[in-house]
Amino acid sequence: MNGVHGFLFQVYPYICLVVFVVGSLIRFDQNQYSWKSDSSQLLRAGTLRWGSNLFHFGILFLFIGHLVGLFTPHSLYGIFISAATKQLLAVVAGGFAGLLCFVGLSLLLYRRIFDPRIRLTSHRTDLAILIILWVQLTLGLITLPYSLAHADGSVMVLLADWAQRIITLRPVDASALAVLPWPYQVHLVFGMTIFLLFPFSRLVHVWSGFATLAYLFRPQQVVRSRRLNVPVGHNQPQQPGTGV
Repeated sequence: MNGVHGFLFQVYPYICLVVFVVGSLIRFDQNQYSWKSDSSQLLRAGTLRWGSNLFHFGILFLFIGHLVGLFTPHSLYGIFISAATKQLLAVVAGGFAGLLCFVGLSLLLYRRIFDPRIRLTSHRTDLAILIILWVQLTLGLITLPYSLAHADGSVMVLLADWAQRIITLRPVDASALAVLPWPYQVHLVFGMTIFLLFPFSRLVHVWSGFATLAYLFRPQQVVRSRRLNVPVGHNQPQQPGTGV
């Protein structure tokens, strides 16, 4: 293991984690008006409908799958399924969601680059984030054949142990990841970089999506009329403001 590998998988994850959390809080506190998705639907809605729906469905499925797959302790899911079965489920379900997301993101990227109206109103960060996400999805799909070739579940266990150590701030052995094929390693680096860039892009609107869940548990809204309570039978003015 060289110094670069050690930095990327022992130090860089914590840098990305701190920037992700602290940067999001600072942006919400200092610049709330930029906390939006900047939708371009009004400029051109055709391709956006298919691209956005496929992308968001796929990315949500992938996010939940990665969250459960990486951060569920082996001692917990091992009661129900083996690591090999879990890895196979990840390949099948993740492959399907990844393809949907890839098609949707490709449509969005094509629209962002080749539609003159959309391109003129796009920020550089918008295009950069789309390209990074596209590369990340491509790398994720490339890892699928490698996962099938190592169907014993060892790769899943290795990645989950590394991710759980990062999130719980425990010591990480980066040398364990050195045995992984290159698509996995590059996929991990790009994934961490997305979290690093998160607070500085429109991706922050993802937080708003999670915040809307609180809407389901809000107290009931009380609505009162601004009209004066007039006794029953009292002749109300027919013309407002005239008294007649």
